[in-house]
Amino acid sequence: MRAEFHENEKRPSFNLEHFFELSADLFCIAGYDGFFKKINSAVSKVLGYTEEELMAVPIASFIHPDDRAITARYRDELLNGEPLLHFENRYITKTGDIVWLSWTSMPAPEEKLVYAIAKNITHKKSEEADRNKLIAELGNLNADLKQLSYTTSHDLRSPVNNLLSVFNLLNKHTIEDEEVHRFLAILQSGTETLKVTLNDYVDLLSKNQHLKIEKEEVYFDDVCKTVCRSIQTLITDSKASIETDFDSMPAVYFNRSYLESVFLNLISNAIKYAFPGRPPVIELHSWEENGELLLSVTDNGRGFDMEKVKDRIFGMHQRFHEHNDSKGIGLYLVHHHVTIMGGSITVNSEPDKGTSFVISFAKQ
Repeated sequence: MRAEFHENEKRPSFNLEHFFELSADLFCIAGYDGFFKKINSAVSKVLGYTEEELMAVPIASFIHPDDRAITARYRDELLNGEPLLHFENRYITKTGDIVWLSWTSMPAPEEKLVYAIAKNITHKKSEEADRNKLIAELGNLNADLKQLSYTTSHDLRSPVNNLLSVFNLLNKHTIEDEEVHRFLAILQSGTETLKVTLNDYVDLLSKNQHLKIEKEEVYFDDVCKTVCRSIQTLITDSKASIETDFDSMPAVYFNRSYLESVFLNLISNAIKYAFPGRPPVIELHSWEENGELLLSVTDNGRGFDMEKVKDRIFGMHQRFHEHNDSKGIGLYLVHHHVTIMGGSITVNSEPDKGTSFVISFAKQ
């Protein structure tokens, strides 16, 4: 309810000194001569000087030397009648520490005074510095990883080309053993696929230097066949069965190299971590549901305890089963490729029953 006062009634009086003193922010009144005229206790508490010490010398004496020039420039604008809003500068405390203050100052020309409020933002600045340092470190690490990936992909092409040259020089007509012929054909096919993959990675990494990852319409069946050809020996030796159903949604707008990597890692993981004595069964299914473009990759392998792994499943160097060939990189790459293209991936698993990954693709 709003209080109403008649002319003959006495208005309530307020002790504004309490408001001035009880504030956690720094309140001060400064003169046009550059000296403090009145300060609250927060100013002394933050800067470490007594009120007498703060008012005995020009305010500029407490400002960080590197900030005095810009502070003087803004002060000139303030004295010309321009309010100062959210101006940040550094002050030196009595103990030599640096504090960051954010000022809002209003001039009163008729009084030759400046009324100002400052907030101590030292903690915020410290967090910003830590964040910027982390971003710089991550940027450098990302650049190093890109260079390593580029160099590795580029340099591996030479021995692969040499190996393909051996196949071309090899006189297969002198080989009578049909099994040897079959093994050579598998080895040559795998080497040719490796060459294509390495070339694609080099091209992709070169394009990524421009911070743009190209997308195209990619058919799941085509990608699946390419990947299966590259690991045909692994599939045959493990007696793995790969069942696909891409009829409902045959293609997606994505980066082809990334999608091949996703298929390769999920399928090869399903084979590597098959349940002992149980041939791997891997099912790939794509569909559209409620406007979402979805792909599931399900296996009947060892699985893992979701409560134990929790959010570590897609972390780098995370391993949940012992395997000689496990480096803890595959699922990290799958998550990276999906999320960097604007999609998401979820996982559901039970020990000894298998694992199911569901990828939701970003629409074009």
